[in-house]
Amino acid sequence: MKKGVFLLLIAAVSALGGLLFGYDTGVINGAQFYLTEHFGLSDALKGWVVGSALLGCLVGAIAAAPLSILIGRKWSLIISAIFFTISAYGSGLPELFPQTVSMLVVFRIIGGLGIGVASMNAPMYIAEIAPSNIRGRMVTYYQLAIVIGFFVVFLATYFIGNELSVEENIEFGWRRMFWSELIPSLLFLILLFIVPKSPRWLALKGKDADALAVLQKINGNEIAEKEMHQIKESLNETNDGVKVSYFSKAVFVIIAIGTVLSMLQQFTGINAVLYYGADIFEKALGFGKEDVLAQQILLAFVNLVFTFVAMFTVDKFGRKPLLYIGSAGMIVGFLLLGITLQQENVGVLSLIGVLLFIASFALSMGPVVWVLLSEMFPNKIRSVAMSVAVAAQWAANYIVSQSFPVVMGSETNNSAPWNGSLPYYIFIVFILVIVYVTYKFIPETKGKSLEEIEEFWK
Repeated sequence: MKKGVFLLLIAAVSALGGLLFGYDTGVINGAQFYLTEHFGLSDALKGWVVGSALLGCLVGAIAAAPLSILIGRKWSLIISAIFFTISAYGSGLPELFPQTVSMLVVFRIIGGLGIGVASMNAPMYIAEIAPSNIRGRMVTYYQLAIVIGFFVVFLATYFIGNELSVEENIEFGWRRMFWSELIPSLLFLILLFIVPKSPRWLALKGKDADALAVLQKINGNEIAEKEMHQIKESLNETNDGVKVSYFSKAVFVIIAIGTVLSMLQQFTGINAVLYYGADIFEKALGFGKEDVLAQQILLAFVNLVFTFVAMFTVDKFGRKPLLYIGSAGMIVGFLLLGITLQQENVGVLSLIGVLLFIASFALSMGPVVWVLLSEMFPNKIRSVAMSVAVAAQWAANYIVSQSFPVVMGSETNNSAPWNGSLPYYIFIVFILVIVYVTYKFIPETKGKSLEEIEEFWK
């Protein structure tokens, strides 16, 4: 297989893993109105059905580390693909099966397990197999695919819903929305059997010949030999018969830095804006509830365009410059939104603020965090460290999702001087923390092999 085709295959796997992340997370948003009517769900029960997948995400991310070490990145992704497939079919069980709310929640949690395992293993697999000069771009395929997954599932649920009457959607249309995920999940499962195992994992298991063969397919003989030597040196330094202590100062600091960076991705407020931004659009442009499609397309388009920008600049400009630029843009965006809310003058400037924030996030914290997490940890601890960082990110996601509406509805936020702007100023504080953490603790990894990055921590 030619090198270009080989790398294209890896990119396809990363794309489908990320697309399913976005698809499985987003499909419930399109189906929830109809299944709420079908089951007669209370607000509390609807929240549990919609949010239950987060529990699976958290557990899946924690379980991903031992799974990845034991059976490898490739087989962990195969298991995640199986979870996605079971969840897609089970969430929309045909009418001849007695589908219940409890069963639906179980299948949503199974889908969450797939997301948790894939969100840790997919970017790590790509980073471990991609050439260093294009590794950043290849890992950003993962974030790009998440964005595309959200957009595709939105279109799929929209068109499925439009083909049927409201009564038909309530009766069985929501089932078809879940089943639409079967197409990408089965394709993901099939492609995974074609791609190779991670050379770093193979070397970790003592399968040096297999690891070298994979590296030769990617880089050619000369570079492969050099990279294999670096991998072996890295493993030998920590394989002297002493078990890795994750609570030793050196190891703990590395994991802590990655975990903080991962959580800060959520504390920017990205999901608060994506999940609860409809009111802002309604006030700014006069959109009604029936114009949700136009709002989502606008957000998705900006998100998609600037994820492409990140993909083609992350290996050219570097990781840290993009984080600085993106942080500045996110701060300005939220300042525009916050000030217009405080002045009770919500309009076009508010809209520009939201879109500037989305664009800046898509340029920086969205893709770059996944790139850094997949490459900053040393070979010996990468699985466990990545698992901790991703699990913490899901926990942060839950915290923001639950606390944002509470803060938004608080008396303090809805009275002077805040007038609804308080959450956005809180997010600005966290974005300033991102700038400090990036400057003080994050290494520039552009163009370096994973083993060269490892030297930074010594």
